[in-house]
Amino acid sequence: MSVANPYQPPRADVADVRSSSTSYQPVKFWSRQGRVSRLQYLGYLMGGYLLTIAAAALLGGIAGALGFAKVAPFVGFVALVPYFVFSIIMLIQRTHDMGWSGWAALLALIPFAALVWMFKAGTPGENRFGAPPPPNTTSVKLLACTPVLIGILAAIALPAYQDYVQRAKAAQLQQQSAP
Repeated sequence: MSVANPYQPPRADVADVRSSSTSYQPVKFWSRQGRVSRLQYLGYLMGGYLLTIAAAALLGGIAGALGFAKVAPFVGFVALVPYFVFSIIMLIQRTHDMGWSGWAALLALIPFAALVWMFKAGTPGENRFGAPPPPNTTSVKLLACTPVLIGILAAIALPAYQDYVQRAKAAQLQQQSAP
């Protein structure tokens, strides 16, 4: 006769405990469904922005090279349409990460209310919009830090350029005054 040990842990599979701690949903770039974290939101928007600048320059350059110089800026402007759609989709996914409906993304039109999307953390674990977003990769972290890096470079480069311009003007005046 075997007697069950009353202190032995249960052996039943508990799906909600196992799946909630390790499962992540993939990021869907062109779908309103899903969630993105704060850093992913910033990183993906910055990556899309850099791609948009490159596409606009390429399209505008091609139009200018083909002899359509007057419409080249408008052709380059066409590259902004996919970026606008992409940024709205990312905003909706970020809203889902906070546990809000996608319609709450309209609140981002209020000037300082949009900061909520940057500072409010997402809901931990699963919410009604799905599993949590995947952990941040190194490339996402670098893309999100790009504005900071550009700001540091500008803070260094602009004073150096201004000093160069002053020295060049002084040298030019010196050459003009010398016989």
